Amino acid sequence: MRHRLFANLLCLMFIFPLAAYSQEASGDYRIGAKDVLEIRVLEIPELNIERRVADSGTIDLPLLGQLSIAGKTALEARGQLEELLRAKYVNRANVSVVVKEFASRPVSVVGAVTRPGFLNVSGKWSLLQAISAAGGLDAAAGKKIYVLRRGENGLSDVLEIRREDLLQSSSAMWNIPIFPSDIINIPARSTVKVFCLGEVRQPGALEFDSDDRITLLSVIAKAGGLTDRASSGVLIKRRGPDGKDVETKVNYKAVITGKVPDPVLRADDIVIIQESFF
Repeated sequence: MRHRLFANLLCLMFIFPLAAYSQEASGDYRIGAKDVLEIRVLEIPELNIERRVADSGTIDLPLLGQLSIAGKTALEARGQLEELLRAKYVNRANVSVVVKEFASRPVSVVGAVTRPGFLNVSGKWSLLQAISAAGGLDAAAGKKIYVLRRGENGLSDVLEIRREDLLQSSSAMWNIPIFPSDIINIPARSTVKVFCLGEVRQPGALEFDSDDRITLLSVIAKAGGLTDRASSGVLIKRRGPDGKDVETKVNYKAVITGKVPDPVLRADDIVIIQESFF
């Protein structure tokens, strides 16, 4: 049930980037310094060129000279060129302006990749293409990939994708489109500890992969299971944000029978299996 819910949520997150790409393609992207523009003018072949926007926000074009273009969308830039060409050279101008390289808003790839850093996106990019351009995953890469995306309203969304789904699934659903300013984070694996004490066969510190979903039942299983003296009472201690321990009581039998959810544990949690006196 939980897996299906996650899949449905991710499907919705996949739809939103497609909508974002539609907005980018329709001209909502604002041109910035260092972006590369492809300009085509049907009536004037001399203007079929590519130009990188200068730090000053201008481009230098044949016949037209320097034009201030930063802050405009591709559609607005096209309109500006058409107006200038009609005023000086032709009665009708068919102009195309395409952003070929989004250098003013690079994609960041951080974490467990061979070459972390900034990437200048050219045209349509996918998550796999971005990871490949960063040299691919290194040996320490964890099981999850996060894509941080900031909207025009200033709000951010985080998309979570399992590495296995991206690399091994035959479905293209997981290979989401990547847009200017996206941040791709591939956290490295690490080891976390949970302490299981009391009436278990192997009490002590237990090590888990940071990507693992650690629950009460998985901790007890890794500790060798309960002893014959164990009761149903379980105490979970967790250090709170204020530095004080927060204690939670759980009924083991209720968890085993599915009457209550299997509690999810965090690094450094302490699980105490209490002794039965009967």
